[in-house]
Amino acid sequence: MIRPFLLSTVSLALLASAAPAAAPPFETGAKVAFLLDLSSGAVLLNKNADVRMPPASMAKMMTTNVAFELIDKGELPLDKKCPVRTETWQKWHGPAAGSTMFLGVGEQPTVEDLLHGIVTLSGNDASVVLAECIAGTEQAFANVMNDNAKRLGLTNSHFGTANGWPDEGRTYVSARDLATLARSEIEHHPKLYKQFYGQTSYTWGKTLGSGQAITQANRNPLLGKVTGADGLKTGHTDEAGYGFTGSATQNGRRLIMVVAGIDSYNNRIAESVRLMEWGFNAWQTKPLYKAGAVVGSARVQMGSDSSVGLVAPRDLAVTMPSGILSKVASTKIRYQGPLKPGFKKGDHVADLIVTTADSGEQVMPLVAANDVAPAGFFGRIWIGLKQALGMA
Repeated sequence: MIRPFLLSTVSLALLASAAPAAAPPFETGAKVAFLLDLSSGAVLLNKNADVRMPPASMAKMMTTNVAFELIDKGELPLDKKCPVRTETWQKWHGPAAGSTMFLGVGEQPTVEDLLHGIVTLSGNDASVVLAECIAGTEQAFANVMNDNAKRLGLTNSHFGTANGWPDEGRTYVSARDLATLARSEIEHHPKLYKQFYGQTSYTWGKTLGSGQAITQANRNPLLGKVTGADGLKTGHTDEAGYGFTGSATQNGRRLIMVVAGIDSYNNRIAESVRLMEWGFNAWQTKPLYKAGAVVGSARVQMGSDSSVGLVAPRDLAVTMPSGILSKVASTKIRYQGPLKPGFKKGDHVADLIVTTADSGEQVMPLVAANDVAPAGFFGRIWIGLKQALGMA
């Protein structure tokens, strides 16, 4: 997290208008709604986004996030087998267990199998089996989930279970935190995200008697209805109502949405589709910088270089209402500085802050253009001398 310390103004020749544009209106029956444009960092809709609420099965996004972290570190093989304990099966099978993968006692599904069972089938059994496989017990795994939540900066979330099953309020999240978690899945684990999210169905288990294979459909309300939809996770309990964290990309622009507290399955579908379509249709992005462009510079204290260029790590754009010439009110570079040396080329060291008349602050990352090491012995002497003479 870049804390505001130094503010530098950046001049941008952008769109001008005689009057500021009004943000497009959107009304929803969802108790909670949040929509984020990843291309710009713009929050397009915020309805109770920081209110704590039960996540239901949307908590499983943290279970997959923990697994993705371990897989990408090489600490959790996808082909590792995870035994289904009798006690776990007894608790998480049958109608009272909610959504299941239909795991059987003594089966040894792999981590890959279980991730499909969690992401596509929302299996409560799969979530607990994977948690036990990783950490020994579900409670120990919940501790890992909470450590991960702190690392990601989730300030209104706590996890007591691996699957989001009601636990007398110990497990809670906010819509903003769910969007941050979804963003981590998408940006930090792109290969695994593509591998596991967005599948329309998955087959596991066999029916009693006939022994037919059981194929279950993904409940994601955007799949097949919104172009570019590829994630993430639904949730439902009597306590939480119907919720959904979803994402889609169109023309290189990715949105993340969260809705919660909806009163029915069908209304969750309707509101999810309507919100995502509004985000793509009522808003547009205007380019700021191409990937690799130097946006500005930052001072470095006692480094091998006294400053470093700040580069756009990807194409950067500003989000504005569609069909209206809007205006950028201000642009600033924000970083905690002077920067301390020891960072590498490509490290996130600053943010570009763009403020518009209709969507507030839009925060975009800037990365170092090159490595900057701490100054050597003679370099420190020279820097000190220049400071004493007022040359630095």
